Amino acid sequence: MASYETYEIKKNALSKQMRETPRGVRLGKGTTNLYRQREGRKAEVNLDVRSFTEVIEVNEKGQYVDVEGMASYEKIADATVLHGVVPAVVPEFKSITAGGAISGVGIEASSFKFGLVHETMLEADVLLADGQVVKATSDNEHGDLFHAFPNSYGTLGYILRARMRTVPAAPFVRLSHTRHADLDRYFKQVQAQCDAGEADFMDGTIFSPKDLVLTTGHFSEKAPYQSDYTFENIYYKSLRERSEDYLTTRDFLWRWDTDWFWNSRLLGAENPIVRRLIGKKRLGSTFFRKAMEVSTRLKLGKALRIVNGPQKEVVIQDVDIPIENASAFVDFLDREVGVVPVWMCPIATPSHEARFPLYPLDPQKLYINFGIWGRSQSTKKDPRYVSKLLEQKTEELDGVKSLYSDSHYDQKTFWGIYDQDFYNRVKQKYDPNKRFKSLYDKAVSK
Repeated sequence: MASYETYEIKKNALSKQMRETPRGVRLGKGTTNLYRQREGRKAEVNLDVRSFTEVIEVNEKGQYVDVEGMASYEKIADATVLHGVVPAVVPEFKSITAGGAISGVGIEASSFKFGLVHETMLEADVLLADGQVVKATSDNEHGDLFHAFPNSYGTLGYILRARMRTVPAAPFVRLSHTRHADLDRYFKQVQAQCDAGEADFMDGTIFSPKDLVLTTGHFSEKAPYQSDYTFENIYYKSLRERSEDYLTTRDFLWRWDTDWFWNSRLLGAENPIVRRLIGKKRLGSTFFRKAMEVSTRLKLGKALRIVNGPQKEVVIQDVDIPIENASAFVDFLDREVGVVPVWMCPIATPSHEARFPLYPLDPQKLYINFGIWGRSQSTKKDPRYVSKLLEQKTEELDGVKSLYSDSHYDQKTFWGIYDQDFYNRVKQKYDPNKRFKSLYDKAVSK
């Protein structure tokens, strides 16, 4: 673990570099969980933040953990588990960073209790465009920046340190998987489980509108056995094979990472031979993400279209839909998109007030996050056809779409969703010279 003194030295050096850099900057880092095509920008300077990867303090009494902005959740979870706690929301991939989960939108199976990752943030040190570093909390003079940061994707500044809420954790998690064959009853059960609030974790997997699994998790001090989904066994396949399971808390947090949910199959990694060739150490979201980057860089998809004709569109999208519209959305996915499985994760905003205008969830509603990742059934010539259709349906059903992947909104539609007036006020206050891109340029125009 780092110290506050070491962090201050690094912070001051980076602040100086920012002040002395005359033109646009971008983060120079070793990892990303963005899934949108980006053009090279040679005019921008890489701001090296690769040293901001440490956990500074786990404060059990205060129920928080202080971390540097580029600290991965794998490192954060490893540090906190030693103290018998975990972050209130731990995103599903090891390589996701604290700053990335806040400035983007982080989620996991505890979100039905604690909301999205940014709703567990207590304070943050933010590096501004002029090199100044300010501490933002919900109620200090930088409260507007605190509430604007989620879903801003580095267009208002960069998080160098974040203080995040923690919760007590036991050594194990006991999982219960229940099968359903009716959409309406499935989401009624989700609502009932959320209202009861007895589980520590809740998510689900939709294999079809008539084949649905709801998973609840409870911390446990003991386990009669421990399943292992870090190599030969594949977690999502177990959901239809067993009604109960036990994992160590660490293995539970990363149950989806080994196979990037089920997207390792895009690279043939569910095949036992391919799996052994990749090896246990390389299995995981980081490896698969890099493999997809290589495929994109070499334009393998374009080459296949030339040789074989139109290819089925690969869809990587997350959307949040009010639960009363969830059944209609699944019917739409089954009818128009054809990507299965689909991840289901309920989100309940813990505050009764709308606090984060750039990701405007109604605090009075329960939302369902749908993770739609895989090859669609569409063979339209437009390789963005399904993604565009998903955006339209999400807007129609009063949902909100995450911006970590490709977006295709026109400016009017985009700013009608993501509160242009609020964003412009904060942008003018903290980046008046527009050193950083605007949110629309970053997320859509790229």
